[in-house]
Amino acid sequence: MYTDPISDYLTRIRNANSAGHRVVEIPASNLKKEITKILFDQGYILSYKFDDESSAQGTIKIALKYDKVTKEPVIKKIQRVSKPGLRKYSGKDELPRVLNGLGIAIVSTSHGVMTSKQAKTENVGGEVLCYVY
Repeated sequence: MYTDPISDYLTRIRNANSAGHRVVEIPASNLKKEITKILFDQGYILSYKFDDESSAQGTIKIALKYDKVTKEPVIKKIQRVSKPGLRKYSGKDELPRVLNGLGIAIVSTSHGVMTSKQAKTENVGGEVLCYVY
């Protein structure tokens, strides 16, 4: 049993990206589903599918996105920020900007999981889960 499911989720995506896989399969949870939706909306993954029949908790199948010309992965870096041993919280005024606005920070707020830009517009802070660029 792993202690940090979000770290495992990000590591599976990172490893599949570096190995050049087209699809990665990950055990599902509600938080992972929300992060997957954000990655799709922001254009970092090609598509996703929630498969609830395969096991009790279900799985998430993510189709990774690569550049058409160079075959490089779209996700250059995906990094966990807040860990179970050291949680990182940001107020509404200190929300991080990743790569000067080119990347995204995924934040878990009282209004749900969203990017730091969305959290700024909704005027809420929260736990910074990860950076993606």
